[in-house]
Amino acid sequence: MEESTKTWDKIFNQSGKIFTQPHEDLTSIISMLKERKANRVLDLGSGSGRHVVYLAGQGFFAFGIDISPSGMEMTRQWLLEKRLTADLRIQDITLKLPYDTYFFDAVFSIQVIHHATIATIQKTIKEIERVLKREGFIFITVPKLKNQGKEFEEIEPNTFIPKDGREKGLPHHYFTPEELHILFKNFHITDIHLDRINHYCMSALKR
Repeated sequence: MEESTKTWDKIFNQSGKIFTQPHEDLTSIISMLKERKANRVLDLGSGSGRHVVYLAGQGFFAFGIDISPSGMEMTRQWLLEKRLTADLRIQDITLKLPYDTYFFDAVFSIQVIHHATIATIQKTIKEIERVLKREGFIFITVPKLKNQGKEFEEIEPNTFIPKDGREKGLPHHYFTPEELHILFKNFHITDIHLDRINHYCMSALKR
C-alpha cells in the first residue's frame, strides 16, 4: 500500500490534474440518477477529483475516496474554487470501506479497480456490494488493452505489472466482458460498451 501511495502521489505531483473533464458517459448517467432520485454517490478511487467536483456541482451528496494525499488535496482545492462541498477520505480502496452498509445510491469507479490482482478485485467488488443500496447503480470502467508501459511482467492470467512508464510497478488486470459478467454476478448488468479510448464501460444495478 505504501508503494502505491508513493507512486500515485508522484504521478499527481508531476502531472497535476491528470483529467479535468468527466467521463463521456456521465451526462446521460447523471440524468438517469436524478430520475431515480439518487442522493449519495461515491467515486471509488477519486484521483484528483474530476468526478467528485462534477457530482457535487450537479447537486449530489458526493463522496470521494483515494489512496493519494496529493490527489485528495487537489480535490479539496478544486472544490474550494468552485464553492462546493464533498465528503473526502484518504484510504486504500482495497481495504474495508469506511461507510455503512447500504449507504450509497450509486458508485462510480472509473479506471481504478483494475489496478490489482484478481483476488483483490473480488474483495473490492464485495465492498461495493456492501455499501450500495439494493437496486443501487454502478458505473465501472476498465481498460480493454495494455495501455501502460512497453515491457510487462505477467503475475497471473491477464494481470501485468509494467516495468516502465508512468504507472511502473502497479498491477493492471485486463478484463473481458465475459469476466465482468462473472465477477459482477450479483448485479444486473444493463450495458457494456467501449468508449472512445478503448475502455470497457459497464453499467449495472445491484440485485
